[in-house]
Amino acid sequence: MMDRDRRLKDLLATCQLETQAIRTGSERTAEREHSDPLFLTSSFVFPDAQTMADAFINDNGLSIYARVDNPTVDTFCRRLAALEGAEACEATASGMGAILATLMAHCAAGDRVVMSTGVFGATLTLLKKFFVKYGIELELVPTTDLDAWRAALSKPTKLAYCETPSNPTIEVVDLAAVSDLCRAQGTLFVVDNCFMTPVLQKPLALGADLVIHSATKHLDGQGRVLGGAVLGSKALIEPVTAFIRSAGVTMSAFNAWVFLKGLETLELRMKAHSEKALQLAQWLQSQPAVSKVNYAGLPTHPQAELIARQSTGGGGVLSFTLKKATKEAAWAFLDGTCLMSLTANLGDVRTTVCHPATTTHGRLDQPDRDLMGVSDHLIRIAVGLEAVEDLIADCQRGFTALG
Repeated sequence: MMDRDRRLKDLLATCQLETQAIRTGSERTAEREHSDPLFLTSSFVFPDAQTMADAFINDNGLSIYARVDNPTVDTFCRRLAALEGAEACEATASGMGAILATLMAHCAAGDRVVMSTGVFGATLTLLKKFFVKYGIELELVPTTDLDAWRAALSKPTKLAYCETPSNPTIEVVDLAAVSDLCRAQGTLFVVDNCFMTPVLQKPLALGADLVIHSATKHLDGQGRVLGGAVLGSKALIEPVTAFIRSAGVTMSAFNAWVFLKGLETLELRMKAHSEKALQLAQWLQSQPAVSKVNYAGLPTHPQAELIARQSTGGGGVLSFTLKKATKEAAWAFLDGTCLMSLTANLGDVRTTVCHPATTTHGRLDQPDRDLMGVSDHLIRIAVGLEAVEDLIADCQRGFTALG
């Protein structure tokens, strides 16, 4: 490594998040490239048999096979770890792959998992339909009920899991309080930080043990590729690494390169998403067809004080309920819009709108949807970077379609 590069590496540890998001983790090759290089190769060659054996058996730090490691993926991991304040990071093929890897690495038959009701539909499905049948006990607790968390964690629990703010009801878990409960019981606390990203919220600093990302969302920022990540201490990431390498739920090098480009603008985008989402949420509150607006940046949010303590913005996702409490009304609103994209993805520069009860949570049983607060008249909007005036006009088209 050149002396200048070495000095830069030491300097970056003291730099601000927006600087780290652009420069941390890069290791310039002999070609002296300025942008992060993309290594599209399935394997790596060695100068001799001894070096090759050391790489495979003794893990001497050399890349051996793309399912195991890749320089571009490693750069993404180093950069995201710096942003989250984590010792280590592992990248996966998708956000659900990150959740799967974490559970497989840290849970065994007979273990107990406590999970917030406010999670992505596929996350609950993974636990209830698959892990439970392999001997994992699952208990669901209301997202905001600290007494319920306390009662659930009073029994031996291997892992506690939450997503905050919740998807799609935008309820918030008191991370510091639940972290204290988990630490007192020796329970591993895992937090999905997809909605906020490290720009707005840092769960590890609030006591969480592991942080999970669907990199597909805000970390990319343009809806291009799939990916996930798990971050935490080296000791907790090592078993995750072992599972990923054996199971093959590995992030591709190309996707990692795309995420690196996304991280470069993450700080700017998250602030812009938050500002635009707040404006749209405030406008929605004034609409006669709306009964309730859920957004973490609203001063009227029932957990506004907690949100101010543990995050620095409201993020880009909001939801609202219609006074006409029917699926037909929700669909009429969606079909009446034109600018917003009808898709269940989020974290894109393009605003998306969906009906969670028949999309993200559509495969869940009705009792589970009721438990999670996913009603037939709930609509979720993931606010992009278009002009707020245009988004308001599109929502107005949706309200007009209600009749």
